[in-house]
Amino acid sequence: MNTLTAERVATRSAVRRGGFLTHTGFITGRWLRAQYRSPALIAFTLVQPAIWLLLFGQLFKGVVALPGWSDSSYIAFLTPGIVMMTALMTSGWNGTTFIADMERGVMDRMLTSPVRRGALMAGQLISNGTTTVIQTILVFAIGFAAGARYDGGVLGYVVTIVVSMLVGTAFGSLSNAVALLTRQQEALIGISQFISLPLTFMSSIMLDPKLAPHWVAVAARYNPVDWAAITARQALSATPDWTSALHHGLYLLTFTLIVGYLSTRAFRTYQRSV
Repeated sequence: MNTLTAERVATRSAVRRGGFLTHTGFITGRWLRAQYRSPALIAFTLVQPAIWLLLFGQLFKGVVALPGWSDSSYIAFLTPGIVMMTALMTSGWNGTTFIADMERGVMDRMLTSPVRRGALMAGQLISNGTTTVIQTILVFAIGFAAGARYDGGVLGYVVTIVVSMLVGTAFGSLSNAVALLTRQQEALIGISQFISLPLTFMSSIMLDPKLAPHWVAVAARYNPVDWAAITARQALSATPDWTSALHHGLYLLTFTLIVGYLSTRAFRTYQRSV
């Protein structure tokens, strides 16, 4: 028996003996290795939020002169919003990996293996979460270089990272559910764009809803992306309104749990159909 075969046998044996956490670790490792074997994908994933931050930062920097605008620095206002926008847009493509596994027959082999079904979903979302953390740090670094400053300290940055991971988990789960139900790349891409773009522009990512039409401000109140942006900005401010941050953070957490449950139901639906 050669070394590679021995390693595969040992891995399969460990999977059979392991529980949910062990299986999640194996699946997470699988997705991380797949990501880091694609240098072009890594470069695009890291460059895209930088382009958004610098582009929108220049396009809309004049809004600070509008009556009623409370922030003196637009780049400081924009940076947390771009963090959430990046998490939303990146996670919207999550389901494409599931569809690729279905088309190659990998998903069917996974379902016949001893791997826990929940671990298949959790491992993929955790690997996506690592990308979200890296993107968040990059956006803050670029924002800092462009002049953004925050008085919220380490706690503010930690809260922002946690909130961005909740956004990624919520919409990554939603993307997975759509993928499991439609099983088509084209349908997933269309639905993802149909959801992500309105959520982006009907929120405070780039503009305070108080300066937008009334119906946009109303829609923003029920927008999970806006909840995330509000929580992050409050945590990063010099005098945070922790009551507002906690309320909006809990709204986002509740939404994430609901979508996670629905994605699990979609997984069961897929299992019954194969």
